[in-house]
Amino acid sequence: MQNKNRTYPNGIGQTNLDGVIEVILSKKTNNQRLVVAIVGPPGSGKSTLSELICDRLNALATNSSAILPMDGFHLDNNVLSDLQILSKKGAPESFDSDGFKTIMTRICKANKNVIVPIFDRMLDLSRAGGRVIPLTTEIVLVEGNYLLLKRPEWIQCHANFDLTISINVSMNELKKRLIQRWLDYGLSTKQALERTISNDIPNAKIVLNESSPADINFHMSRWHDQTVSTPS
Repeated sequence: MQNKNRTYPNGIGQTNLDGVIEVILSKKTNNQRLVVAIVGPPGSGKSTLSELICDRLNALATNSSAILPMDGFHLDNNVLSDLQILSKKGAPESFDSDGFKTIMTRICKANKNVIVPIFDRMLDLSRAGGRVIPLTTEIVLVEGNYLLLKRPEWIQCHANFDLTISINVSMNELKKRLIQRWLDYGLSTKQALERTISNDIPNAKIVLNESSPADINFHMSRWHDQTVSTPS
């Protein structure tokens, strides 16, 4: 895969999002599904960026895009407990990488609807059959932490991606967002800080230090200061 080294340094500005959309559409060929990976550490804004891109693409062509979240492949808490890795939930080994590879094969074949799991954060578990990627979907946005991880159980997935986007956020900003996310889920300040330091930050470092380079580096230092409009 050719690395274009395109960089968008100022957060999610209108021009930057337009630039990403332009690159995605330039990769699209008639009658062939495009698979785009959106990668970043926990708290970097993968879901938000994926939804923004998906909304923009679907505004240009109805139902042309859909999102496949890697979070749906979290192992159940009971399984993690049996494996004695519940405290490491969110780490690479806490995901069903084989199941993810199987779904990716179906996504790339693009010969029928694909039913995929999603992660319910309020229930803290994956829900099987939570979403359908229709046969008619032209662009699938796959978002997750470890899509470009250089480990044997994940590296096999790299060839499935036609375009890769990496979200870059400073560690200080990540820490703030992650603490706030846990606070929003009802944890105390102490619990939120402990969860962030003991689990999220180590996982973020794995993403940053062990991932292959992406085609597009998307720098977002001021995510919440930016607004993005969709075409009318």
